[in-house]
Amino acid sequence: MTEARSKHRTDGQATRERILEAAGELFAADGYAQTSAKAIAERAEVSLTLINYHFDGREGLYRAVLIEAHRRLAKLSDLRDLAKSELPATAKLRVLIYGLVRPATKRQPGWHINVLAKEIFAPSTHFPFLFEAEVPAKLAIIKQVLSDITGIPPDDPALVRCVISVLAPCSMLLVAARGAPGPLDEVRRMPREAIINHLHAYALAGLEAIAREHGHRKPPRSDRSGAPRRAATSRSTKSKN
Repeated sequence: MTEARSKHRTDGQATRERILEAAGELFAADGYAQTSAKAIAERAEVSLTLINYHFDGREGLYRAVLIEAHRRLAKLSDLRDLAKSELPATAKLRVLIYGLVRPATKRQPGWHINVLAKEIFAPSTHFPFLFEAEVPAKLAIIKQVLSDITGIPPDDPALVRCVISVLAPCSMLLVAARGAPGPLDEVRRMPREAIINHLHAYALAGLEAIAREHGHRKPPRSDRSGAPRRAATSRSTKSKN
């Protein structure tokens, strides 16, 4: 009896994941409005009854796809691990930038990127649900990293502006149409490390300027690995001695 129940749960989870994957691919290609539950059922090779059983219909399925898409882009558990790590804040910022640049520079970024792009450029009525479910906890971690760099308290409105300034260039690389002529596509074809180095240095310079403007401590400049230059210089001096 126990084995039968376990197999049923495993089969049910596999079916749910298959539906989610099929829906993600179709929503990414055609958008929410143009994707029917019937089309999803056919692609996933399941009945409409199973879609209703696992997701309570097309709306529930789309919300599940949005949640999955956001988690594929940035897992809360990964961000929490980063926050708890002993890396300096400047290095944590580099990790955050890498996490956005990496999928942005892939030839095939995955359906989750296209789903999020469509939702950003033409928000559906489900966007507030996605925001409330996924964004606040992740945003709090990002704000804390920027607060550690600038000395600006996390609840200061200036830090929200810093978040936008740091993440906007990465987000544009993520969601802008691929293959269209222009600077964004040109940047995507550049070496990934060069893009990350540039965005990291650019972000740190801006954060340093905002920190000075607000009378807070000056954040340390970082080397290409994200470690503070002062520490790197100190180690270099010791090795010479």
